[in-house]
Amino acid sequence: MKQYKIMLPGVAEAKEFVAAATKCDFDIDVYYNRVTIDAKSILGVLSLDLTKALTVEFNGENVEFETYLLEKAPSRIHAA
Repeated sequence: MKQYKIMLPGVAEAKEFVAAATKCDFDIDVYYNRVTIDAKSILGVLSLDLTKALTVEFNGENVEFETYLLEKAPSRIHAA
């Protein structure tokens, strides 16, 4: 099980995240507090508090997706 912390500071980033997740052929979950959402669901992702760090968890291999997740790490996001 792989786990990453990410930040999606806006709707555009959330759409980009869902698009990246949809390209994967394995299940991806997003967690915030006690809520678990399918990462391939735009409505589900948008229902989360995008001002907080989210946890992404999956079993699978996709280097492109994992690179994307590293780019969205909370330490790499800067307020404008």
